[in-house]
Amino acid sequence: MTTEKKTTKKAEAPAEMPVYSMDGAKVGAIALPEALFHAPWRADLVHQVTTAMQANLRQNRANTKDRSEVSGGGKKPWKQKGTGQARHGSKRSPIWRHGGITFGPRSERDYSEKVNKKMRMGALVSVLSRKAKDGELILVDKLSFAEPKTATAKAALSKVAAAASATSLLSKRKNAALLALASYDTNTIKSFGNVGNVATEEVRNLNPLDVMTAKYLIIEQPEEAFASLIARTKTK
Repeated sequence: MTTEKKTTKKAEAPAEMPVYSMDGAKVGAIALPEALFHAPWRADLVHQVTTAMQANLRQNRANTKDRSEVSGGGKKPWKQKGTGQARHGSKRSPIWRHGGITFGPRSERDYSEKVNKKMRMGALVSVLSRKAKDGELILVDKLSFAEPKTATAKAALSKVAAAASATSLLSKRKNAALLALASYDTNTIKSFGNVGNVATEEVRNLNPLDVMTAKYLIIEQPEEAFASLIARTKTK
């Protein structure tokens, strides 16, 4: 009896992807650059970079007082001998009630970690490739709003989601999508400002933590966006 070994082929990013308009119509297609969307999944690197970024965002507010900072005089509570009690030198001792805290959290503690540019960009490329392989990348030609309007933004999002078969983009209550804009646009940012499950960011500021947090990544003006990201990969 012979047994055949089954091999599972890993999903690969498509060679090109459709580009949709705000109305959900397909207006073209664009090839995915190999430098951005065909990198292997580096779970170790992504974990190291994202945890370091979260540590850098951590604000240290916890602070306890040691024996030099608590209130209380320096007078000896009672004389050294003859009372039958244990000897003590100060009411500010950590073993006394309302005394100082030993090894407590201090506000001067620094949680920040250094992340090299090469590591950060390597993690971002790995995450972008994973998004493309998992079908969680959506490309939009242009998002243009005459004025800030939440209703218009929601309507455009619904049409794009329907065209890209991204059903959970509308049903997911939090972190449904990250909208990467080609450049800063006040009307677009304000239009999506009240959409609780969508965050906006400029392409030049994309980082692996934000991309990993959202289910879908929507990139506006993909040709310009890809050129900007490729330029970032070449910076030393």
